[in-house]
Formats: sequence, C-alpha cells, structure tokens
Amino acid sequence: MKIKEILALSDSDLSNKLQQYKEELFNLRFQYSIHQLKNPMRIRHVRKNIARIKTVARQRKEVQ
Repeated sequence: MKIKEILALSDSDLSNKLQQYKEELFNLRFQYSIHQLKNPMRIRHVRKNIARIKTVARQRKEVQ
C-alpha cells in the first residue's frame, strides 16, 4: 500500500486497515514458524505498511 493510498483513507478506515494488517502479520508469522510460508518477504511488506499507517495516524492526531 502506497502512502498516497493511506493518506486518502479516513480515520476509521485507517484503524480497520491497521487491524487487518496486524491479523495478516500474525498469520504470516505462524506460517513462517511451521515452514509453510512461500514468500517470507511478505512479512517485511506488511510490517512496513503497519508502520506507514501508524505514522499517518500519529500525524493526524498531532494536527488536531
């Protein structure tokens, strides 16, 4: 997910996306631990998306 897409989301959509990515990260880590994960780089992408969403949410809180 690109930063432009994240900036276009509303606050409630941001929290929903964050929750989805956290669940996906949990599932990816579980798959990785039992050696069923086909693309381990996906974990890195999901972590970066979570960080991007948290950054945008924090910036929005500071402005208000």
